[in-house]
Amino acid sequence: MTDWDDGRTPPAEQPPSMGRLVEQLSEQTTRLVRAEVALAKAEMTEKAKRSGIGIGLVGAALVIVLYAVGVLIWAGIIGLAEAWPLWLSALVVGVAMLLVAGIAVAIAVGQLKKAARRPETIDRVKEDVETIKKGVRR
Repeated sequence: MTDWDDGRTPPAEQPPSMGRLVEQLSEQTTRLVRAEVALAKAEMTEKAKRSGIGIGLVGAALVIVLYAVGVLIWAGIIGLAEAWPLWLSALVVGVAMLLVAGIAVAIAVGQLKKAARRPETIDRVKEDVETIKKGVRR
């Protein structure tokens, strides 16, 4: 088979030496690692942009929900004012809201106490390290 324009057969290539192969491996590995790091940076940038947009939209939705809850609370007060005086209906709704908030805080404190405990994984890893140390000493 000829690869040259004038029809001549190119000279047979010598197989690369072991040193050249190791050098090529090193160069290609470096290029691959750099390309992977660049790709990871690009992916993280894209994820950060999408996350920022998502967080912004959630924040806007929370503001809207906050106003909606205020309107619903006022509607409840006005509804109760049909049967009771306005001050009493506002007092009842306010106390009910404080009770709901108190229950939410009690549940949150319980969850935070559970989260503050030291993970069992740390104890298991320490046990594994001690076992390995004992095995090495023998």
